[in-house]
Amino acid sequence: MVRRSVFEQVGGLNEELAVAFNDIDFCLKVREAGYRNVYLPHVKLYHFESKSRGYEETAEQKLRFENEVTLMRERWNPRASRDGCYSPNLTLEHENFGIRTS
Repeated sequence: MVRRSVFEQVGGLNEELAVAFNDIDFCLKVREAGYRNVYLPHVKLYHFESKSRGYEETAEQKLRFENEVTLMRERWNPRASRDGCYSPNLTLEHENFGIRTS
């Protein structure tokens, strides 16, 4: 949840990110504007990624996804790699939250 004024202040959801990453981009914009993204462990939400849309199978869908990945990398790297809530002692190379070795 976010106040409408904050949503409008940060420019809402980016329409260039038609399918992927629009939620992540929005949260990063909110953080960059000086607000916090708060985790509430007792709240249960279910999001079935791609359940209604299906998988990226056509050449057009794959190209759109690649363009959205490129847009996110251009806009947020390396700032997004420095998550203040993620320990610098843990790896960024794998998704297993293992100990960083380099």
